[in-house]
Amino acid sequence: MTQPSRRSGPQIPPSQSLLGGARVLVTRSPERSGALVEALAGAGATPVLLPLIDFERAPDQHALDVACDALAAGAFDWLVVSSATTVHVLMEMAAERGLGLGQLVPSGTRIAAIGPATRRLLSAGGLDAALTPAGEQSAAGLLAVWPGGGRILLPQADIAAGTLAEGLAAAGSAVTAVTAYRTVDYPAAADRRLAVQPEDGDAGQHPPSYSLLTPETAAADIAEGRIAAVIAASPSAVRRISALGPLGGCRLVVIGRSTADQAAALGLDVAAVAAEPTPDGLVAAVAKALNPP
Repeated sequence: MTQPSRRSGPQIPPSQSLLGGARVLVTRSPERSGALVEALAGAGATPVLLPLIDFERAPDQHALDVACDALAAGAFDWLVVSSATTVHVLMEMAAERGLGLGQLVPSGTRIAAIGPATRRLLSAGGLDAALTPAGEQSAAGLLAVWPGGGRILLPQADIAAGTLAEGLAAAGSAVTAVTAYRTVDYPAAADRRLAVQPEDGDAGQHPPSYSLLTPETAAADIAEGRIAAVIAASPSAVRRISALGPLGGCRLVVIGRSTADQAAALGLDVAAVAAEPTPDGLVAAVAKALNPP
């Protein structure tokens, strides 16, 4: 058979053959998945979405209001932000006060942040993180570089583990932990849903299309071998993935050690842990999971 010449048609970049058409299940909401969907498609995968978790405003808004007023008044030496969702909450709290995010946090209050998406959102709001984990993007990673002492505001999810608050306190810090948001099954109640803007930066003006699955369709596709890999970005996502049923030959790819630990506790095999919680890091992890050495 005659081989086509290099001039016979558009050339496919090497990255587009990396995942070879594999269907990859992304378990985040569409507004949080743009850059990952684009990166997966660019590597040759067929992304499909099954949003599993969503976020609602904290039930105790008074406690959050008091904490934010104290923050704006300069009562804290540090603001510790452990998720991008927390930044969205702070944006809402600032807007309610007629402020921008950068005005809610006094210049004398330093910021510690975990994760590249968190740092990007803070930066977009006019805030720079003074301290970030050098390696693993997790509570343990931040505690490893924590200088100790100081008055700390720690807004976090209702289901956040005590690791970070307890570790900061053990290092001599006075920690005020407050529930910033509630994690719920997707979709959240419309009147309580936390509004979020896309977290992925510029995912392109024309992001690739994707299929949005129901839990029943996703479970059937996994059982019948039509999904090659599923990505979990949090322990709560892993718990909901487990509820879909046996994964069989579907490879589980996770972000972070805590998510991997939750998978192990549920008896799920983790095929790969992303070295970096970024779209490129996840694409590399999916490629490793589907093409083990």
